[in-house]
Amino acid sequence: MQEEAANSDLSCMIRFYSEKPCQVEQLDRILLSGVYNVRKGKTQLHKWAERSVTLCGTCLIVSSVKDSHVGKMHILPLIGGKVEEMKRRQYTLAFTSAGAQAQTYHISFETLAECQRWHRQASTIVSMRFSMVDLSCYSLEEVPEHLFYSQDITYLNLRHNFMRTSGAGSLDSLCSLQTFWLDGNFLTFLPEEMGNLQQLNCLGLSFNNFCELPAICEKLVTLDKLALAGNLLETLDLTVLNRMSHIKSVDLRLNNLKRATADTLEGNKSVAYMDLRDNQMTDLDLSSLVSLEQLHCERNKLRELTLSGFSLRALYANSNCLTAVNIYPVPGLLTCLELSHNQLQCVPDWACEAKKLEFLDVSYNLLLELPSRILRSLSLRKLMVGHNRLQSLPPLLEHIPLEVLDLQHNLLTKLPETLFVKALNLRYLNASANNLESLPSACTGEESLSMLQLLYLTNNNLTDQCIPVLVGHPNLRVLHLANNNLQTFPASKLSKLEHLEELNLSGNKLKTIPTTVANCKLLHTLIAHSNEISIFPEILHLPRIQFVDLSCNELTEILIPEALPGALQELDLSGNTNLVLEHKTLDIFSHITTLKIDAKPSLTADSALTSAFWSHGVAEMAGQRNKLCVSSLALGSFAEGVEAVYGMFDGDKNEELPRLLQCTMADVLLEEVQQSDTMFMSNTFLVSHRKLGMAGQKLGSSAVLCYIRNEVADPASNFSLMVANVGTCQAVLCRSGKALPLSKVFSLEQCSEEARRVKEQKAIITEDNKVNGVTCCTRMLGCTYLHPWILPKPHVNSIPLTVQDELLLLGNKALWEHLSYAEAVSAVRHLHDPLAAAKKLCTLAQSYGCQDNVGAMVVCLNISEDNCTCEMHSLTLTGPGGFSSTTTKPATPSCSSGIASEFSSELSASEVSSEVGSTASDEHSAVGLDGSLLSRQERRCSLHPVPPPSIFQRQPSSATFSSNQSDNGLDSDDEQPVEGVMTNGSKVEVEVDIHCCKGKGLELEHPAAEYSSSTPRPEDESGLVLIIRRQNSVNSNTVQRGVKEKCELQKSLSTCCLYGKKLSNGSIVPLEESLNLIEVATEAPKKKTGYFAAPSQMEPDDQFVVPPDLEEEVKEQMKQHQEDGADHELKEHAAPLPEEFDTAL
Repeated sequence: MQEEAANSDLSCMIRFYSEKPCQVEQLDRILLSGVYNVRKGKTQLHKWAERSVTLCGTCLIVSSVKDSHVGKMHILPLIGGKVEEMKRRQYTLAFTSAGAQAQTYHISFETLAECQRWHRQASTIVSMRFSMVDLSCYSLEEVPEHLFYSQDITYLNLRHNFMRTSGAGSLDSLCSLQTFWLDGNFLTFLPEEMGNLQQLNCLGLSFNNFCELPAICEKLVTLDKLALAGNLLETLDLTVLNRMSHIKSVDLRLNNLKRATADTLEGNKSVAYMDLRDNQMTDLDLSSLVSLEQLHCERNKLRELTLSGFSLRALYANSNCLTAVNIYPVPGLLTCLELSHNQLQCVPDWACEAKKLEFLDVSYNLLLELPSRILRSLSLRKLMVGHNRLQSLPPLLEHIPLEVLDLQHNLLTKLPETLFVKALNLRYLNASANNLESLPSACTGEESLSMLQLLYLTNNNLTDQCIPVLVGHPNLRVLHLANNNLQTFPASKLSKLEHLEELNLSGNKLKTIPTTVANCKLLHTLIAHSNEISIFPEILHLPRIQFVDLSCNELTEILIPEALPGALQELDLSGNTNLVLEHKTLDIFSHITTLKIDAKPSLTADSALTSAFWSHGVAEMAGQRNKLCVSSLALGSFAEGVEAVYGMFDGDKNEELPRLLQCTMADVLLEEVQQSDTMFMSNTFLVSHRKLGMAGQKLGSSAVLCYIRNEVADPASNFSLMVANVGTCQAVLCRSGKALPLSKVFSLEQCSEEARRVKEQKAIITEDNKVNGVTCCTRMLGCTYLHPWILPKPHVNSIPLTVQDELLLLGNKALWEHLSYAEAVSAVRHLHDPLAAAKKLCTLAQSYGCQDNVGAMVVCLNISEDNCTCEMHSLTLTGPGGFSSTTTKPATPSCSSGIASEFSSELSASEVSSEVGSTASDEHSAVGLDGSLLSRQERRCSLHPVPPPSIFQRQPSSATFSSNQSDNGLDSDDEQPVEGVMTNGSKVEVEVDIHCCKGKGLELEHPAAEYSSSTPRPEDESGLVLIIRRQNSVNSNTVQRGVKEKCELQKSLSTCCLYGKKLSNGSIVPLEESLNLIEVATEAPKKKTGYFAAPSQMEPDDQFVVPPDLEEEVKEQMKQHQEDGADHELKEHAAPLPEEFDTAL
C-alpha cells in the first residue's frame, strides 16, 4: 500500500477513504486497550507473551507490541461468545469466541480494578444481540461464517460485494431474517436454502444478472416486496407472477423488458405496486392485475396502455408515445394521473369521470381542446395542460376548487371571463407564451375575493390596459409580465399590490418604474432589464430588497440614499451605456455582494479585431435558492490571436467547483493546445479534473467548453468551433435560423448508453434515477469517489463555422429543461445585444417554472462577407519614383467589421507601431520596392475557395521605414521625400497599407504626374495596388478620399490584419511566410539602429503646449499647411483612388 500510495492521485483516494491517521486511543470504537501478558488457547502448550490488547467495537484485537499497527493482528469476535475468570491465575480473564471452531485468549492483568473493568465491558459485548448487520461494500465473495451463528439477525445488507451463487452458504440458519439486500452482486439465481427463510418479507436483488423472476420466491410465502431493478429480464411473465400470490410490490426498473405475457386470464389479486420505468416496452396490458394501485411506466416506448381501474390510485406514464390509455372500469379511487410528454390528442373520457382525481398532468401533448368536465371537476386541485395546442378554454359556470393551473405554451387569446370569480381557491396561474391580449376581471363588486398569489404572464401581447385588472388580486406575491407590450405602469395601481415580493417587468417599453414601488415593503426582487428606463427607481429604500436587475436600459445617473438596505445582495447595472458612476457612488456600493457594471472598453488591437467576429453576453440568476452554483467563462480574445473560448459550469448544489473551473480551465486549454493538435479538448477536461484535487473528491460539476479556433493550417477554412461537454450543460448553434445541438446530455434518463454502462458496472441507481443517490449525471468533473460510474471523459464535437452561423447558445440544465432549442433560438435571434439576449433566456426559464439556478450565454457570430480579408486584388509595385493607382468600384467593407478603420490622432507613433504594422530594419527598408508587378498566391478565407497555386516571389507587403542617419525624414537610398512623412528631427516612421479589392473589367489609368513611374503598364487588368496612407501624422484627419466618404471610422484601433498574429515585439503581421517580414527581421543580425531602436514617443494623453509668444507663428504655419493640402487634393481630383480595405499590415 505504501508503494501504491506514492502515486499522488491514489494517495489522495486513500486519505479520503481512510481519513487521517490517528492514535489508537483516539478512535471512537476503542473501548479499552493496554499491554498485557497473553496466552493463546485453552491448553498450556502456548507460552505467555507480552502483547498489545485492544477491545474495539465487538472484537478483541491482539497484536505485537512493537508492530501493533502494521504487524499481524489476531481478531476475536466476542458476540455470542463468553468471558470467564480463571481460578488458577490471579486477575486473569479467558475470552472465547462463538462457533464450532471457537478460539480462546487468556489475558493477565496487574490489578483487580483493571481486571474487573475489562470483565464488565467484555460481558456487555458478549451478551449483545444484533438484529441489523450492514456488510455492504466489503468486497465479500461469500457470506461470513460467523453470521450463521447469529440467530437474532432480522436485517442483513450485503450490497455491493462480489458474491456469487456458490458463496451463499447456509442461509437457512438465518431463520429470523426479514430484510435481505443483495443488490450489486453477480448473482444469476438463488440457492434452494433460501426457501427456508419463512420470515423474509423484503428481498433486494437489483443490479445482478437475473434473466427471469427467481422461482424460489414462490416458496417465500411471507415475501411481499421484490426488487429486481437493473437486471437482464426481457419478458415480464405474468403467469409466474400470479403464482407468487403473496408479493405486493415489484420493482423491474432498468431492465430490457420488451413485452408482458400471460398464458392464462387468471387475475392477480396481490400485486399493488409495480415499477417498469426505463425499459423498452411498446404495448402494455396489465388488466389482469386487478389489485394494482400504483404503476410507474415512464420512459418506455409505449403506444397503448391498458389497465384495470378497480383499485388504481396513481398512474405515472410520462415520456412515452401514448396515443391511447384504456382503463376499465372507471378508476373511482384515482387521485394522480401523469401523462405528459406523449402524443395524446384528447383527454381520455374515463379521466373526466374520475370522481377523486386531484392532480392531472397532460402537458407536452397534442391536445386541441380541453373537456369542460375536466375544468369543472369538483375534486381537481392541480391541472397542467401546458405545451399543447389549445386555442380556448371552456367557460366556468360553477365554483371549482382548482388551486394550480398551468396553461403556458398554447395558442390562447383570452382566458374564461369568470375564471377568477369561479376559481376562488386559485393560487397559481401560469399563462406565459400564449397570445393573450387582455385579462379577465377578478371581481364583480367592490371587493375582490381572489386568493391568487403567483401570476406568470410572460411572453404575451398584453398592453397597459391589463394593469388595472391586477389590482383585483391584492394577495399577489409573484408577478411576471416580461416580454409584453407595456409602456407604462400606473403608480396608483402598483401601490395597491402591497404583498408583492417579486416583480419582473423586463423586455417591455417602460420609461420609468413608478415611485409607488416604495409601498411594496415586502418586495425582495425587481427585474426590469431590457426596457427604456432612464430614471433609477426608488427601490433602495425598501427594507427587504435583495436582487435588482436594471441592465440594458438607458440609465444616466443614480440617486442613492446615505445608507443602503442591509439585505441588498446583487445590483445589476450592466448594459447602460450612458451610465457614469462616481467614486463616491462606487464606495457606497462596495458592501454589495455582487455589483455588475460595464467595464471600460479595452484599447487593444486584439479586442477590436475579435469584436468584429463575435460578441457575448452572460446572465446568471439564482432563482429561489440562496446561492448561485453556476459560473461562466467568456474570453473573446484568446491565445493572442483571433480566437475565443466560452464555457459554462454547473455545480448543482456546490459553488466551489464551478468557480475553480472558471478560473483554471482557460489556462489548461492554452497549455493543451500548444502540446497537442487533436486531443487537446479531451485532455483539457482530464487535466482540469485532476487539478480539482481534494475539492473534486466528493463534489462534482457539469461543464461545457466552446473553443473558436482559427484554422491556420487549413487554407480552405477560416474558423472552426470545437465543443466538449460533460454532464447536463449544453451548447446550441443557430445556423440559418435553425437550432443545431452540439453537445450530448450525460444523464441516466436521457442517455441509454450511459445508463447501460453504469448498470453493468454495478452502480447503485436509486428510485429517483441518481447514481448512488447523489447525481443523475454519468459524466462530470469531480465526484472522484464515484469512479468508475462517473467519468470525466467529455463528448467532443467539431464543426466549421460558416456565413449562416448566427448565434452560439450555452446553458445549464435548468435552462434547457424549460426551453427547447428551437424556442431559445427564435426568442433571441432578432436581438442585437447579446447581454439582453442572455437575460431574456433566463427570464423566460424563470417564467416557465424554473426555480433553480439558471445560466445562459449568447455569443453573436459575425462570420460574414463583411469580415472577409481575402486578397482578392493584385498588387502593383512600381519603382522607387512613385506608385501606380487603379480606378475601380469594389464592394465597400462593413464599418462595423473592424477591417476598414482609421487611427485616432491621439495615438503616439510608438503605440501605433507596437500594435499594428509589420516592421523591418534599415537594411531591408528599400528591398522589394524596385521592379514591376510580382505575382504571389492570394490569401483566402473559408468564405472563398483557394484558387490553384501560382508562381510566387517574395515581396514586402508593408513596411515601416526608419532612419537614424538623416534629419529630414529621407531614407538613405531615397532622393526625394516621401509624401505623407512628417519629420521630427530624429527618426521617421511610415505606415504602408495594402488595400486589396477584386473587380471585373478594371480600367487602368495613368497615375498622376507626381506619382509617375518608369515601370511599364501591366497587361493584366487586375493588379495589386500599394498605397501609402498617412495614419500617424499630426494631421491624421487627412485620409484617402474614397475611404473617407464611405468607410470612415473614428478613433478605432482595429486596423491590424485579420489573419495576423502578435509577435514578441508587439507587431502584428500576416501568417504567410511570404509576407512575414518581422520573422525575417528577427533572423537578421542585430544592431542598435532602425525600428527596434526607436526612442519612446509622447504619450497620447500628453498635450502640446504652445508658448504665448509663438502662437501667431504656429497659426500661420498650420494655415499654410492646410492650404497646401487643399491644393494637393485639387491636383489629384482627376485620378480618384479606389476604395480600400485597410488591413494595416
